[in-house]
Amino acid sequence: MSISQDRAEMIGLQAVAWLAGNDDLCPVFQGATGAGEAEFRAGLSDPEFQASVLDFLLMDDAWITAFCDAQGLGYDMPMQARALLPGGVQVHWT
Repeated sequence: MSISQDRAEMIGLQAVAWLAGNDDLCPVFQGATGAGEAEFRAGLSDPEFQASVLDFLLMDDAWITAFCDAQGLGYDMPMQARALLPGGVQVHWT
């Protein structure tokens, strides 16, 4: 089942808010990206920033599992949301 663009952006927003509130993981993201508090505030409504947060969370099964469990999402939902946000289109080279 595919999700709507609005639902994808809502999941992106949830990911940004969840990461901002995660005292252990947020500094890792900030260190890797250079994003500060101002970027998080602006990123709440920015689909590109939401996509970067989902990309980050999708790098580790434990991170994405914790996010999904906290938000009551199926484990496939963040990947579906990521595909609909900027830069999420899969490139097929063949």
